[in-house]
Amino acid sequence: MTLPGWTGSYVVNTLFWLWVVRWGGAEWLVEQLSSVLLVSALVPRRTVVAIKLLGWVILVITRIWFLVGLFVPAARF
Repeated sequence: MTLPGWTGSYVVNTLFWLWVVRWGGAEWLVEQLSSVLLVSALVPRRTVVAIKLLGWVILVITRIWFLVGLFVPAARF
């Protein structure tokens, strides 16, 4: 992947997860997933806190992966 593509992908991913953890996206996702959770008993129950925690973890991991990809082009797959 080219550097502009790598950077663009990182920016879009970061904006999505920031929306989830900071700008009300987790609440929206819980509302949208509530109907799915009622239909399927196998899916664990999601809460706002769990979705926000997942978002923070993904933000940290993607930031590290982005920095590695900046200096090691082979890591951009």
